[in-house]
Amino acid sequence: MPTTPRLKGIFSPVLTPFNADYSPDPDRFIRHCKWLLDQDVGLAVFGTNSEANSLTVNEKRGLLDALLEAGLPAARMMPGTGACALPDAIELTKQAVKAGCGGVLMLPPFYYKGVSDEGLFRAYAAVIDAVADERLRIYLYHIPQVSGVPIPLTLIERLLKAYPKAIAGIKDSSGDWKNTSAMLERFQPQGFDVFAGSENFLLANLRGGGAGCITATGNVNPSAIVQLYKTWQQADADAQQKKLDEQRAAFAQFPMIPAMKAAIALKTGRKDWVHVRPPLVDLDAEQQQTLAATLDRVGFVMPNAGALA
Repeated sequence: MPTTPRLKGIFSPVLTPFNADYSPDPDRFIRHCKWLLDQDVGLAVFGTNSEANSLTVNEKRGLLDALLEAGLPAARMMPGTGACALPDAIELTKQAVKAGCGGVLMLPPFYYKGVSDEGLFRAYAAVIDAVADERLRIYLYHIPQVSGVPIPLTLIERLLKAYPKAIAGIKDSSGDWKNTSAMLERFQPQGFDVFAGSENFLLANLRGGGAGCITATGNVNPSAIVQLYKTWQQADADAQQKKLDEQRAAFAQFPMIPAMKAAIALKTGRKDWVHVRPPLVDLDAEQQQTLAATLDRVGFVMPNAGALA
């Protein structure tokens, strides 16, 4: 059986376009994914910024099937398959592996708080054992400020010892560089790929031997982020990082998901891009005007945005 290539570079948790009735729009989803791939950004569909935990299992399965039927390369996909219900996580992971996806991004079961490392180990182990496929590559998803369930270094160490092939890496969205650095130091030499959870840490992560980043604003600012990934060893890398930080900050002053969708609506003229699924709320008119002015001030552009219209 052929070896699954290691995933590297820039990935984005792909925004899920919704219609006015809150149903997903597969056509716009496919166009957005094609646009990201054209910018050399991989597809971490069903991540946090995809509003993944507001999507049903059937909706996720249908959207992934739509991408595959449209001919998009599964090898460039890292679907989010973590779920509170173990059978849901197994079902989604099996679908992704069968489709040939390059990996899966897996939250821990996140409803119960204060669970033990033993419980988390059993959750991941149960998925790996149930999928039972040599092609499975899991990228752990550490976002404790949202999930409330951290993935400590001790758990990573245990999972790597038990499942060295299946446990491929991590997305560290903690925002704690010391934690990311510790992962790089302890596990990167074993072939464990560390992705920063934001382009704010992209340059530092690459200098530490990391694999790249999986970032929300890859949805709207892909080319500049990819440029730093490709040229991080050049003399202007710190200046590029500073520019990325400024553009990220323009979005971060608002709720991130509605702000990114508002920016796409602004740049494409497709007003239906503003829709988010409750409990999220789209930006109001005043917020949209402020966002537009801020983006102009930092020189934000979306290359070939017409492809998303």
